[in-house]
Amino acid sequence: MTAAAGPLVVHPDNPRYFADPGGSPVYLTGSHTWNNLQDLGGSVFDFDDFLDRLESWGHNFFRLWTWEQGHGVQWAQTRADNEVSPTVYMRSGAGASAFDLERLNDEYFRRQSERVAAALERGIYAAVMLFQGFSVDHLKEGVPWERHPLRAGNNVNGIDGDPEGKGDGSATHTLAIPEVTAIQEAYVRRVVENVNEFDNVLYEITNESPPYSTEWQYHMIEFVKAAEAALPKQHPVGMTFQYEGGLNRTLYDSPADWVSPNPDGGWQDDPTGDCLGKVVISDTDHLWGIGGDRAWVWKTFCRGHNPVFMDTWDDLLIPATGNSYRDVDPDEIRRAMGETRSFALRMDLARCVPRGELASTGYCLSDGESEFLVYQPPSAGAGEFTVKLAAGAYSVEWHDPVKGGAAGTAALDAPGGPVSLTPPSEGEAVAYIRRA
Repeated sequence: MTAAAGPLVVHPDNPRYFADPGGSPVYLTGSHTWNNLQDLGGSVFDFDDFLDRLESWGHNFFRLWTWEQGHGVQWAQTRADNEVSPTVYMRSGAGASAFDLERLNDEYFRRQSERVAAALERGIYAAVMLFQGFSVDHLKEGVPWERHPLRAGNNVNGIDGDPEGKGDGSATHTLAIPEVTAIQEAYVRRVVENVNEFDNVLYEITNESPPYSTEWQYHMIEFVKAAEAALPKQHPVGMTFQYEGGLNRTLYDSPADWVSPNPDGGWQDDPTGDCLGKVVISDTDHLWGIGGDRAWVWKTFCRGHNPVFMDTWDDLLIPATGNSYRDVDPDEIRRAMGETRSFALRMDLARCVPRGELASTGYCLSDGESEFLVYQPPSAGAGEFTVKLAAGAYSVEWHDPVKGGAAGTAALDAPGGPVSLTPPSEGEAVAYIRRA
């Protein structure tokens, strides 16, 4: 696979997708997992194996996660050692949790740039995460805020990220403490300088910081853009679902280039075809936590969006008992993402938009004239469906989304109007129709 081409920009004619420097649309899809940058819970993540598998599945995107705290990760609490390594800041030497906020950790930034560079060589894009909502707010039992560098007593700089004594770090994801904002901006500037040279970079401001973070996130989006304006390359900046209670409208109103919505509006079962001028990277992490299936992947693709999967990655960080996530079949989701990308690479995505009204299934990605990718989900039942075609000769390629792979071809002479198509097998089906 050739190196990823970029930096990406929102496609000028079809803002559902990014475009590479040559103007070609880029459909993003892939798996991501919590410890693909920092090691969690004492386990060392095999990043080369991660890239090998993404490449073998035909994926071209992942989120490069980050954690702000030094210890304490939700999914690693059952392990004896739940350290986060490497941390963003150097420890002062005065204690296990004492950080020097004026000394950024070279090891962290070296690993970050090395992993982005390795992904670039595989043709894979990386969304570099800057902050982590779960590091400051969501786990009220003293972990992980108890070990956060911005907590009073955890740094040698006299910084208190909880001046009101709430017992969490929620104030650090606001603009309420100028000293904290200045420290965060210094860190963000270092990240931007660290990865600016790479073509495969996107930025994600934070993972699931709550609605109170809106003004802070908008500020950080603009800060990244301003910091990159003076550098050789400019990369897309994203804002993702605010947990909990955030509104998708807040994402669309932001200065971000791409967004990841919450389930509101049918994003789990019947995604909207609207993009409202933003590239939508629809992420199972923000729709279920962990969830989804192949039908969700195909529906999302046919509605003109970019599906990505929160991958438990061999359940490395999930306790073996009491896990409701085990109903998810990651292999079928991984395969479906790769299959949709194979079609995306063949289609003229600059001209293709959701045209559900053309197919009785309701799921059709098409230019309305010569290319039609139609998905029949299981809920649509088995048997024939119709597609509205102009008069002419067409070729039909059938794809089996259940087993994967081609399922036959046919020639079609359309008289004009709705044409009935019968899949070669019962149940789900994909038909790729092209004008001869």
